[in-house]
Parts: sequence; C-alpha cells; structure tokens
Amino acid sequence: MKPNDLRKISADDLGKKQTESTQELFNLKFQLHTGRLENTSKLKSLRKDIARINTILTECKAGGVSK
Repeated sequence: MKPNDLRKISADDLGKKQTESTQELFNLKFQLHTGRLENTSKLKSLRKDIARINTILTECKAGGVSK
C-alpha cells in the first residue's frame, strides 16, 4: 500500500491491519521454510507494508492525531 492511502485510515484500523499483516507474514515465512511458497517477493513487500504501517502509527501517536 502507498503511505498516502494508509494515512487516510484511522489509527484503530491501522492497528488491526498491522496485526493481520504480521500474521500473514508469519504464515508466509512458515510456507517458505516448508517449501510451499512459490512467490517469495510477497515477503519483501509485506515487510515493507508493515514498516509503513508502523511509521504511520508512530506519526499519529507523536502528533496526537487519532483520525
């Protein structure tokens, strides 16, 4: 996702999205280690999305914005 799209989402929804993305990353890593993952580029893009979400959440907390 793009950062501008993430900034439009409320902080509560971002927290839920972060939890879902972290769980999905765990599942993809599990598939990778068991040899079932075909598209390994998903790992990199999902890690970047999680980092973007964390950055936006930190900005919201620091700025006191709770959309």
